[in-house]
Amino acid sequence: MAKDKTAYVCDNCGFDSTKWLGKCPSCGQWNTFKEVRLGGSSQFTVRSSQLRGRGEMSVTNAAVRLNDIPTKELPRIDMGDAELNRVLGGGLVPGSIILLGGDPGIGKSTLTLQTIMGLKDKEVLYVSGEESAHQLRMRAERIGGSSQFTMHSSQLGNENANGTRRDELQTDNCELRTENCELRNNVLVLCETSLEKVFDQIREIGPDMVVIDSIQTMETETVDSAPGNITQIRECASMLLRYAKTSGVPVILIGHINKEGTIAGPKILEHIVDAVIQFEGDRQGLYRILRSIKNRFGSTSEIGIYEMQQTGLRPVANPSELLMSDDRDGMSGIAISAAVEGMRPFLIETQALVSTAAYGTPQRSATGFDQRRLNMLLAVLEKKVGFKLVQKDVFINIAGGIKVTDMAMDLSILVAVFSSNVDMPIDAGYCVCGEVGLSGEVRPVSRIEQRIAEAEKLGFTDIVIPKRNMGALKGKKYSIRLHPVQKVEEALKVLFG
Repeated sequence: MAKDKTAYVCDNCGFDSTKWLGKCPSCGQWNTFKEVRLGGSSQFTVRSSQLRGRGEMSVTNAAVRLNDIPTKELPRIDMGDAELNRVLGGGLVPGSIILLGGDPGIGKSTLTLQTIMGLKDKEVLYVSGEESAHQLRMRAERIGGSSQFTMHSSQLGNENANGTRRDELQTDNCELRTENCELRNNVLVLCETSLEKVFDQIREIGPDMVVIDSIQTMETETVDSAPGNITQIRECASMLLRYAKTSGVPVILIGHINKEGTIAGPKILEHIVDAVIQFEGDRQGLYRILRSIKNRFGSTSEIGIYEMQQTGLRPVANPSELLMSDDRDGMSGIAISAAVEGMRPFLIETQALVSTAAYGTPQRSATGFDQRRLNMLLAVLEKKVGFKLVQKDVFINIAGGIKVTDMAMDLSILVAVFSSNVDMPIDAGYCVCGEVGLSGEVRPVSRIEQRIAEAEKLGFTDIVIPKRNMGALKGKKYSIRLHPVQKVEEALKVLFG
């Protein structure tokens, strides 16, 4: 047996070294190197010939000229979800490996389960290392897909914790399949953490798609360390990558998020996969955003929006109508902003509350918006507009429980704060967009035409935009009135007179 070797891997970027270093020479972070044990050569190999004829993807080691490579459009698997297809770039590419990350309880497993249950013509193996088969069955029933859900008998022991024997469970399962024989059971569940046993089941079943929930719970016998260790995660991901590329079967990995908000495990995990998708949102809120961080087969500028319901996640086709309240007439501190997330424009409601500070130090709180940028905007409002907020508490909330990073939200934040402080409502027909600089100027924003078109579509009569964006709108006519402004004071005069 080959002697194990020791290496040191940066937990932030995946850079490896033969000795421990205080500062990573790749990413510049301090104290990020972790000691890992590298086993001998792996004795476990995934062979395409063992996968029931699914090795359509041939691998060649011969070098070819760039001009000689045939150009053909990659085939896509329709996931039956318009929002997910948009984020993936048009669908799932065969042989690709996708990493889906998100906070605990955000809905990663629910989204994956309801999506694969809708793939009628695909047989999917769902490998769960965290939940039992009965927990997954209850979730499938809750989201209305119990008739498409099958517990794979190979993962059931002779007796479970409640004393129910395996033959009883199989009998119940057969009765379920008999009662719903007109619908196809396309999801097979395997509760297992050993990757070797998972590949044994893959060879036996020959699925069209594999889901691993989660990659941090998987372990392989070729590495002598606990599940979730850097070496285990890297080796398991590499083995799944080899399987996906040699067999042409797409693999979806579900990953945890650490306290810094990044996907747990070494950064090399994100380098291995073809696409990294993050599920974001407030667990207490209704809405979730599916955002592409990395995508080798599409754009990273697309986002998907979902609404969490009792029966699962519902794709939101028109988020603008859901993120705005209809009864805002006569209410101060509310401004509508024409924002863009990725390549998708939508109107969002910004709420502000300004009150006299009850204590010596005023409070600054922001939900769904960067608090440091809020402090900067309040300083601009005080310095350049002469609006005193030294003894005022300021609270900002982005409606819908979503987090928006668009700089064009700056102007709506300022006008909402001004509206709340003077207790003057903004006319319901107005919306605003614009980035605010440190000198109080309103800077131009991207995709101004899409913002205007979205506001016009939803029936707004006026929109305040940066003056420097007017050059891109020459010769174009809109039914909505445009109010170009160059400074914050001009925007306040347009809205409040």
